[in-house]
Amino acid sequence: MSESIPPTSAARRLTAYSFLAVFANDGTIDEGELKMLEKIALEDGQVDADERRVLGYLFGRVSEDTVSEKVWSEIQRLRKEYNIVQPD
Repeated sequence: MSESIPPTSAARRLTAYSFLAVFANDGTIDEGELKMLEKIALEDGQVDADERRVLGYLFGRVSEDTVSEKVWSEIQRLRKEYNIVQPD
């Protein structure tokens, strides 16, 4: 996630939120945190390439075994709907 992110992208806020709230307390994503990540990414009505890259990285840090069934299902929906892939 070290590539330059344009100031118009919410990707910077996604990154900051993830490290301050999402992974800082328990290393995983809960339902409220996932909703906030989606809200930040969709503030402008779209998910741009930088936001997709950041979300792909964040979603790649969890697995079906580390989140609730509801959160995992929602992550899969977001991946499909917004073409979010896990970076190599």
